[in-house]
Amino acid sequence: MAQMMNEISSVRPQDPTVAKTFKPRRFKYLNPPFIFFMLVLVAYGLIVQFSATASDPDYSFSRQLMGVGVGVVLFVLITRLDYHVLSGYTTVFLVINVVLLLSPHIPGIGVEVNGGQSWINVGIQLQPGEFAKVTVVLLAASVMARYGGRLNDLREFIKALLILAVPFICVMTQPDLGTGLVYLMIAGFALIIGGANWRFIVGTIGVLVVLVAAILLIDPVLDQLFGHDVLLKDYQKSRLTVFLDPTHDTSGDGYNLQQAKIAIGSGGLLGKGFMQATQSSLGFLPEAPTDFVFCVLAEEFGFIGALALLAFYIGLIVCSVNVARSSGDLFGTIIVICVVGMWLFQILENIGMTCGLMPITGIPLPFISYGSSFMIVNFMMLGLINSVWVHNGR
Repeated sequence: MAQMMNEISSVRPQDPTVAKTFKPRRFKYLNPPFIFFMLVLVAYGLIVQFSATASDPDYSFSRQLMGVGVGVVLFVLITRLDYHVLSGYTTVFLVINVVLLLSPHIPGIGVEVNGGQSWINVGIQLQPGEFAKVTVVLLAASVMARYGGRLNDLREFIKALLILAVPFICVMTQPDLGTGLVYLMIAGFALIIGGANWRFIVGTIGVLVVLVAAILLIDPVLDQLFGHDVLLKDYQKSRLTVFLDPTHDTSGDGYNLQQAKIAIGSGGLLGKGFMQATQSSLGFLPEAPTDFVFCVLAEEFGFIGALALLAFYIGLIVCSVNVARSSGDLFGTIIVICVVGMWLFQILENIGMTCGLMPITGIPLPFISYGSSFMIVNFMMLGLINSVWVHNGR
């Protein structure tokens, strides 16, 4: 393992023939279109959260504002940091990931929430798995950048794959499948942009499909043999059942999806208006500020409001992809595309699950869902992208 880490800890620079020629910029630290869509999304999220949290004493709007404030500070600091200096810290990122993701198991600070060991209490309650997303992105970028955009050696591919799998394995000890899937998507985008051979990638996907199928087949046998849940928890089985049959037990396991659809449909074209989301305010819609926040937005602002949100997302993603295309090195390109890939997966999964198109998971909606840790991490991701833009300008 030590030899493996020594090999991966150095980043091979990109071929100079593909480096871009940069023009002087009017604003050194500002990418105006990127900043615009960032601010619009954050403001839209705060408006929705003000409404979603107003009738639920378990959530605090001021805490969300605190997350935005801390996030802005970190965005500025990370923007000023030259991301190039991070390229040689693969081992450090790996260790940080392991420490963060296993910290909820430490007696005294680990907190169990909804049957999962995903939180810690250090004066304030935090979710280390959220902050680990930043180091997972940096880990994936530093691992793949060393190959210079071409990875055709099977042994090297397996080495890289094993390193990228560590965060997923660690987070599944909590267990947190939603966050684990996000880590897998980050790793997948890093492998693709990093130039891994397509045959290796397709083969890896095939192995994962076989493993999932095997788990689904043997899980009932193991449960019966040991007398308790071994691989899949009851709530995970219920979510799969509801996804396959949305009409299944609408007053029980299928209740969340049923209420989500009612909320979205009742918004109509223009919505009921700000603070008029009755499904959430009357308590029919569970977890309205977090997992099902899109339903609140759709009920209050209607189809037009939902389209506006998607337009803002598209704008931010297009601006980010332009930053990746203008990057003068592979490390920066992979960082940006990994963040974009993470956002795309979260957006598609969160909105898809509220419409019944995807299985229900605990994956939040970027910049909109409640959570100070989640908001801070999104600002840190924005800072990484802006750092790539700033420090590639000449």
